[in-house]
Amino acid sequence: MKIYLAGPDVFLPDAIEIGRRKVDVCAAHGLTGLYPLDNAIDLTAPDAARQIFCGNEAMMDEADAIIANLTPFRGAGADPGTVYELGYMAGRGKFCLAYANDGATYADRLSRFMDVTSEDGRLIDAQGLTVEDFGLVDNLMMIHALELHGCPLVTPAVAPIDVWHDLAAFEACVRMAAARLIAT
Repeated sequence: MKIYLAGPDVFLPDAIEIGRRKVDVCAAHGLTGLYPLDNAIDLTAPDAARQIFCGNEAMMDEADAIIANLTPFRGAGADPGTVYELGYMAGRGKFCLAYANDGATYADRLSRFMDVTSEDGRLIDAQGLTVEDFGLVDNLMMIHALELHGCPLVTPAVAPIDVWHDLAAFEACVRMAAARLIAT
């Protein structure tokens, strides 16, 4: 089984190393991890951004499944590129798994970044907009896509000290993918 490894990990200073670690975890369970930075892209080319996009979509097309890192990135929610990739894979009927190393609800995390108040029984952000408050870790579309197209979101009981390098929740997803491979 080939698994596309989605997430903001590609932005880490040690992105190549973390990718290698994830690929190795997959291999230890009989799976092939496809890491986006393994695509050969000329970053100096005028169309580098499009090359990245096309390379990632080609890699997803080749994959049987996705493991998406939905740990909040640069804000209260998941990385938007990773969210796109999860939707892309769900839309193609591929097996979808994901984890987040911060298991707080989205509404609670949003309050870390801005004032959130209650008005007429609903939460309102600092801009006066309603805050999605279903007690979910992130947007309901992602959470239910996982439930309906794979496995529920994996979160640790306690957030790890280093949310970007702790791979325990990732490994749990890999074990679920391997179990599915064995069952089929």
